[in-house]
Parts: sequence; structure tokens; C-alpha cells
Amino acid sequence: MSSLLDNIKSLRESTGAGFLDCKKALQENNNEIEKSIDFLRKKGLAKAVKKSLREAKEGVVGVFMNQKAAAILEINTETDFAAKNEIFLDFVDEVGGYVLNVNNSMSFSLEDFLNQSIGGKKISEYFTDIIAKIGENIVLRRLCFFNKDSNSELYSYMHNPYRPNIGKIGVLLKAEVQNNNENTKQFGKNLCMQIAASKPLALDVDKLDLSLIEKEKEVQLATIKSLGKSDNVIEKILEGKMKKYFSEITLLNQPYIFDTDKDVRKVVIDFSSNNIFNIINYELFVLGT
Repeated sequence: MSSLLDNIKSLRESTGAGFLDCKKALQENNNEIEKSIDFLRKKGLAKAVKKSLREAKEGVVGVFMNQKAAAILEINTETDFAAKNEIFLDFVDEVGGYVLNVNNSMSFSLEDFLNQSIGGKKISEYFTDIIAKIGENIVLRRLCFFNKDSNSELYSYMHNPYRPNIGKIGVLLKAEVQNNNENTKQFGKNLCMQIAASKPLALDVDKLDLSLIEKEKEVQLATIKSLGKSDNVIEKILEGKMKKYFSEITLLNQPYIFDTDKDVRKVVIDFSSNNIFNIINYELFVLGT
């Protein structure tokens, strides 16, 4: 178990709350960070926290596409220096090619992928080779694969790339499209940029984990009740708070970054009036989160 002082430091960095408030929160919540964050928020002593508490890892995110499919992956290194090494970046490109070339008609685990053979060697053996070259532990942390079909198109975006398809924040988006002309391609890219900038947790409210919604309601309700308002007023305030919360964490309800007077849902509907465009799914990879 982490020491109390270490967790106080982490809690202060995550919430902006004072030393004594963080200490009390941890003491009353068995030294557990996430429960302590909720405790502080209910007391009005911490801002809403979206930042992951997991330790950030070095490495890169890569996005890879061909005519039939697209993949996004994260490969970790021990240092940022190694992550920018040209030998390592070449290796990431090779792994992206492996993902697109193995049989991806079904979902698969990382272990399944690493056990696939390419060029007479298991993919895991290529990782062993690059570890020897770079001198650091190199790990495939996660990957996601989208197939393209006759009614869909795939779009991507890489933010601040080291190479056009490799950086620290990458997005894939799959959409049902009627006519994938240049205007549609730009719209798809704009939506990917929206995802990279606003980092939604889900496409829409119905795709969110119910436990996440209930947890937020509980936190907001505890804060609102301290105002001493009537039940009707509390209900209206809660409704407004949750609407704002959903507009921050669900893609279709977020303000569109290129026209903040509209939400993404409205922009997609407007675009679809001339050319069918329905978002099927998306994947956002931010290094270390």
C-alpha cells in the first residue's frame, strides 16, 4: 500500500485540494485515492477530475490504414528518448503493417496477435529483437482494429505527430457514408480532430457505463443538497448539472470545435441532409492513459 504522504501528494495534484483536506479524505477512506476524490468533491473541495491516475508511460501511438481496414495501437518504451529513436519508429510502422496483414475478421487479444507468425517468426520475436537493439523494455500495450465494409468509411487523425501516422494522440473513426468525396473526407477528419481535442468517453449517453452516471449523480446531488433548496429545485439543478456533464464526455453532445454554437449531433445531422453520414464507432488512444 502506498504511504499516506505519497497519496496526499497525488491527491493534491489530482484535485487541487489542501494538504489537511487531502489527509482527512484519505484517513476516512482507507487511504484509497478514488474514494478520497469522491469524498472531496462531495465536500465541494475538489474540481471534477477526468485525468487518469495511472502513471504515464513513454512510447507512441500509431494509426495505420489500407483500403480494407484500419488499426490503432500503443507501444510503450521506458524513456522518451527511445520513443523518438528512428529505429523504434521504424519498428512501430512494421508492427502496424503486421496488424493490417493478420486475419482480423474477429476480435483478438494482444496475446493472440503476438503469437501470429509473419515472415517465419512470431510477432513476439520481433519485439525481442527490437528490445536487444534499443536496450529498453518495449511493450505492445493495446491495439484496436476496424474493418471497412461496403457501406462504411474509415477516418483518422494524429495530433502533433513524430511521423504522419505516429505520435502521442491518435484517433480512428468509422462511419456509414453515402458518398466519400473530398468534402466528406474533410468532415471525417474534422470529427477525428474533435475527438482528439475534447476526448469524449463515449459516443452518446446510452453508451456510457451506468455506474459512471450514477457516481456523478451521487457527487452532484451531495453538493446540491448543501444549498438547502426544495426537492423540485434540487431536481432541476441536478438535471442541468448532468446535461453539462454529458456535454463534456459524450461526443454527440459536445460543442463542435469548429462551430461551438452547435453540438456534434446537430452538425452531423446537418451534414447528412446532403450526404448520409452516421458515426458507427471511434477509438481514441492517448499515450499513457
